[in-house]
Order: sequence, then C-alpha cells, then structure tokens
Amino acid sequence: MKSSYDNDFYNWAMHNAQLLKEGKLAQADIEQIAIELESMGRSEYNALVSRLGILLAHLLKWHYQPEHRSWSWECTIREQRVKITRLLRQNPSLKAKLVTIIEDAYEDAVLIAERETHIHRHNFPAICQWAFEQIMTTTYSLEELK
Repeated sequence: MKSSYDNDFYNWAMHNAQLLKEGKLAQADIEQIAIELESMGRSEYNALVSRLGILLAHLLKWHYQPEHRSWSWECTIREQRVKITRLLRQNPSLKAKLVTIIEDAYEDAVLIAERETHIHRHNFPAICQWAFEQIMTTTYSLEELK
C-alpha cells in the first residue's frame, strides 16, 4: 500500500477510506493515515496564520502610512476578517491557540509590511499591539489605528 501512497495518492486515499468505512482497520495504512490527519490539522493552523498575517500587515500599513491608505487596503482588511471568521467557525479549536497564532502571524506581518512600505522592521513594535478582538471587529474603526 505504501507504493500506492507514493505513486497514486488519490487511489491510496480512496482505498483507505473504503477500508475504514468497512471496519477493516488491520488492512488500512493507519500510520500514514495518522500522518495525513496531522498534516491536515497543520494546514488549517497555517491557513489561519497566513490570513492573520495578511490582515495584520495591512493594519500596520494603515497605521504607519496613512497617506497611502486606499480602498484596496480597506477591502483586504475586510476580506481577511471574513475569511478568518469563517476559518475559526469551521475550526473552533484553533481559538485556544490564538496567542501563538497571533505571534506567528505578526512575525509574518512585519516582514510583509516592511517589504511593502519600505519601513524598516525595527520601526514596528516587536510584538502585536492589538488584541484579537480589536483585530477582528468589523465595526472597529480603522481610524482608531492612527
């Protein structure tokens, strides 16, 4: 079965799904299934870090370059909030990891903001200054970030 996993993931997945449905655990590739499940969980975690990183980068840009604020930035902020809300609704257990997720996302956000604003990363706070609720509140006035 390992060669099927390496050579034809779809076939491997469908075959193992059928084995699990039929209760044939001894025949299923349990170790690889466990690895795949862990990978799926990490993917959801990383998707949230990515979305939050983009959102935080735009909030930093909004704060540090008010003269460049645009409709596009505001749309990106709203879009990421919607997608983060959806991701958390689909994966509510990730809420327990928000402190770490914000730390990871903020690190990415500073790099993005530095690249896009040409403001050196040392000019941004070392840690995120906003609580998750502030970051995510749709009624949160972007003007308050000044």
